[in-house]
Amino acid sequence: MTLREFQALIRRMYHDKDAARGVEGTFMWLSEEIGELAGALRSGTKEELALEFADVLAWLATIANVADVDLEAAIERKYGSGCPGCGQLACVCPDAEKP
Repeated sequence: MTLREFQALIRRMYHDKDAARGVEGTFMWLSEEIGELAGALRSGTKEELALEFADVLAWLATIANVADVDLEAAIERKYGSGCPGCGQLACVCPDAEKP
């Protein structure tokens, strides 16, 4: 499944609820899922970790849908030619900088 297909799947399943909740309310759910991912990174099993990564990606796709952003196009535009900081496929930005 491509990222675009996944985002469309999430839209089909949840868009009416998500649009009613809005970006701000949906962001709160994403934040909660990021907290659960943090817990799984500290002490979860491999399966718990995988499920939390999936949840975070689903909620990110949800926000993108509500905001009408095509994630696949955005990722291609920002990262498709390499690091946005240095332009290399293997980043050579100084560690102190955020690429």
